[in-house]
Amino acid sequence: MYHAVGHEPASATRRLSVSPEAFAAQMAVVADRGFTALTTAELAQAWRTGGVLPARPVLITFDDGYEGVHRHALPVLAKHGFPSTLFVSTGWLRGAHDEGGAPDTMLDWDQVRELAAGGTEIGGHTHTHPQLDQVDERRLWYESLRCKEVVREELGRAPVSFAYPYGYSDRRVRRTVRAAGYAQALAVGNATARRRQGPYALERLTVRRSTGIEEFERLVEGRAIGRTFAADRVLTKGYAMVRRARGALRAAGRYGL
Repeated sequence: MYHAVGHEPASATRRLSVSPEAFAAQMAVVADRGFTALTTAELAQAWRTGGVLPARPVLITFDDGYEGVHRHALPVLAKHGFPSTLFVSTGWLRGAHDEGGAPDTMLDWDQVRELAAGGTEIGGHTHTHPQLDQVDERRLWYESLRCKEVVREELGRAPVSFAYPYGYSDRRVRRTVRAAGYAQALAVGNATARRRQGPYALERLTVRRSTGIEEFERLVEGRAIGRTFAADRVLTKGYAMVRRARGALRAAGRYGL
């Protein structure tokens, strides 16, 4: 899971960014180790239908829609013939649907079309990137459907894959994303994706500015993942408890309890 790719990203995105040089080196590792890149839709379809996957499948995904994905990542992906999946927050992208609030320079729709033409699956990532498990039903439906409508308007086809902003979801969110017409969705989890996770909770590994090439090699091979993300998992469990408590308080308020 990537976010921004750039030399000097904004401070808000720097920790979850990678430099163009690091991205190129990481994709060289993927190629040299004999992995076959798939889109999210291709992986989910194979698991859904019992189709055969290549021996070493890997997903290369980008969240949000930062301009550097076109400027820096697309040429590297093209060099290796790697498809990828870009999950766009449609209200952050430059153009007619821009709602403001983006943390860095974002793609415009011509660039999104070029990425799609180059083998990138365009998925949904809501319209304005809220924490979906913290919003009410009306906002949840709006964020899921508005994103889908904008992508369909701009690209001529609706997205079939979705990624939860911040990785946050619960049963209500997953049920709504499915009802909105998305066939599969990705979380974070910092674990490798497994069929048993189900099509609406597939996990990914975070690549950061601090991810060195040796660590990346271990991650792409599926080694030492628990140790690498031990601190993240402790924080995730803590956040989950807080978020459940907030949800319970909101529900109590709605029903006057």
